[in-house]
Amino acid sequence: MRSVRIAAAQTSEYREDIGAALRCVAELAARAETTGAALLCFPEGFLQGYLVDEAAARRQALDLGSSAFEAVLEQLPRTGPMLVIGMLELEGGQLFNTAIVVQHGRLIGRYRKAHLLGAERAFTAGTDSPSFEVDGLRFGINICYDTNFPEAARQVANSGASLLLCVANNMLRRETAELFKHQHNPIRGERCRETGLWLMSSDVTGERDGRVAWGPTAVLDPTGQVMAQLPLDEPGLLIFDLPLS
Repeated sequence: MRSVRIAAAQTSEYREDIGAALRCVAELAARAETTGAALLCFPEGFLQGYLVDEAAARRQALDLGSSAFEAVLEQLPRTGPMLVIGMLELEGGQLFNTAIVVQHGRLIGRYRKAHLLGAERAFTAGTDSPSFEVDGLRFGINICYDTNFPEAARQVANSGASLLLCVANNMLRRETAELFKHQHNPIRGERCRETGLWLMSSDVTGERDGRVAWGPTAVLDPTGQVMAQLPLDEPGLLIFDLPLS
């Protein structure tokens, strides 16, 4: 059976430092390319930071049709894997929590988070669930909290995809992080069992301002079993060979 090599990054947070985030993308994309990975996923809000304060989010958000965003694309690798990168998007005055899909410096498409937390009141919910293809692998995207809702994964499955990417940022207050430390994979595993999808997550790790993030960055099979996972408390690059049915 043929397989496709996929990759997920578990990274530190880069808040209001697009340059540092882009350098991290370049470094990890180069590493993924040497392994032959066709797809590389980064966490939620990765490009500018997961900023829920409206003033900060508006200061950093980018319109995908702007020259500023074009400058970002110009700094992304021209070879190597297709990239999925979380970012803050601005369009028509509205803020979106978005994941962009980029290949060789060209924007392929985007997914906007559909299910928003109470702290994300500054954002507008997305309504579309597009799917994308690379090397014969069709995939869709959920962003973090989306994976708590069966219909979000079902839309991906209905598109004909076999892989669900979970772009996440679980930088939580320590008591909340402790509570959910070992709950993320079981919740995501429910979506796998309901839909028959594989799932790959990408998350942040580290500590700041009384908050902590451990991940997980992992691959789950259609039964919800964890097939590969990075250590919970350190940055890394997860590589996995996903079988194509």
